[in-house]
Amino acid sequence: MADLTYTPPKVWTWDKGNGGEWASINRPISGATHDKELPRGRHPLQLYSLGTPNGQKVTIMLEELLAAGVAEAEYDAWLIDIGEGDQFGSGFVSVNPNSKIPALLDYSGDAPVRVFESGAILLYLAEKFGKFVPASYPERAECLSWLMWQMSTAPLIGGGFGHFYAYAPEKFEYPINRYAMEVKRLLDVADKRLGETRYLAGEAYTIADIAAYGWFGGFVRGDAYGDAATFLDVPSYRNLVRWGEELGAREPVQRGRIVNRKGDGFVRERHSASDIDAVVKG
Repeated sequence: MADLTYTPPKVWTWDKGNGGEWASINRPISGATHDKELPRGRHPLQLYSLGTPNGQKVTIMLEELLAAGVAEAEYDAWLIDIGEGDQFGSGFVSVNPNSKIPALLDYSGDAPVRVFESGAILLYLAEKFGKFVPASYPERAECLSWLMWQMSTAPLIGGGFGHFYAYAPEKFEYPINRYAMEVKRLLDVADKRLGETRYLAGEAYTIADIAAYGWFGGFVRGDAYGDAATFLDVPSYRNLVRWGEELGAREPVQRGRIVNRKGDGFVRERHSASDIDAVVKG
């Protein structure tokens, strides 16, 4: 039974036994906990990730680039098991000091380029290959605004609503109501925008859509946080549902969604198109 009369101490200290199922991987300090080099495949683009909503953004983007004929977007995708603490290995921390997936190393130039944070990776790839981001204003500004909007929504949807609704060791009405309200506001923002335009940034499919689908697509499909789609009445956001179903029908989206995930129907590591073909077409 939780202490409903909890009073915060004057100075907070870390209790390693607190925090539910994620207690073993969350900590209030940064840096590596162990030495572990990252593997490297044969392609210039090396992705270190996990098929969470944030991780799916990047694999969907890479699959979209390949489908658009950008052969240079071939990539190796290595699974970072956050449940096992892979994100705290020295190799991964050298790519992302924040120890969060996804992280990318680009070896195509004279010196490796590291990119971390999903939004930064999407923009980097879009600019590198000249795809899925408008080159001129005002369209470019609209795309970047919606991309940054999505980045700001993730803590509310994941760390807020998702945590207290699905993962917290005990259910409390206040935080669930607080974050449900915020997520429904975000759903309404997206729904109203998608009632005006086909895609978030306008009539063209961009990295803003790819970023948003990683999170909002789960609600449309009904596989985010158990029965959360019912709890939040997602079907009532009809424009959002239309957009989510359209994106979900894209083959590159379907391919990207299954990468760096464990279990039947998923691809733990991706080193060539055949790795996904064997699952999608098999």
